[in-house]
Amino acid sequence: MIEESRLRRMHFRAWHRGTKEADLLIGGFFDRYGRDWTSEQADWFEILMEEQDVDIMAWAIGTAPVPARFEGDMMQAMRKLDYIPIAR
Repeated sequence: MIEESRLRRMHFRAWHRGTKEADLLIGGFFDRYGRDWTSEQADWFEILMEEQDVDIMAWAIGTAPVPARFEGDMMQAMRKLDYIPIAR
């Protein structure tokens, strides 16, 4: 189980990226999956958040190849994009 203080810190960082698009993608991903992550998955996410938003977004939408260190189940979940709310 991940400490509540760590979850709060990740939540803040995920939702304060600098652009609305990045906030929705990264923050939405955290909101959808973050509370269920293992410590290793949380480590992955924290390392990912050190990357540039444009790179993370490109990897998630498939316009750039994903570096090997980020490829795997977590990136596959991020690439689904089913966690981003779409106004209708």
